[in-house]
Amino acid sequence: MVSAVEFRIDRRSGVATYLQIVQQVQQALRLGILVEGDRLPTAAQVAASTKVNPNTTLKAYRELEREGLVEPRPGLGTFVSRTLARPDSAADAVLREELRAWMDRARAEGLDREDVRALLNSVLEDRFAEG
Repeated sequence: MVSAVEFRIDRRSGVATYLQIVQQVQQALRLGILVEGDRLPTAAQVAASTKVNPNTTLKAYRELEREGLVEPRPGLGTFVSRTLARPDSAADAVLREELRAWMDRARAEGLDREDVRALLNSVLEDRFAEG
């Protein structure tokens, strides 16, 4: 089955395009959007939908292969070889709903996407700092 993942490239993010593709695949694997056996879009399909050079997508797919997350099958495409999703947890559903409510409050307070991202990243780094 061809995956339903749609890549979104933020050219202003400062993150290399191929890394954005890698990160989006990893996130889809964590959320269970992509599962073992799914076929990723071809480099040509990604290029057509994102205006990214096909070689950039191939670089991302090679990195995902190096991480053991996908495997190329000559003539068939690139397929997910393992997931990053945790087993379903009731806590995940509760946390997701709480996060949605928090996001609604943040938007109501006038924060935009980048404000929210900066705030989340700041708290994430604080709470998950090594040491």
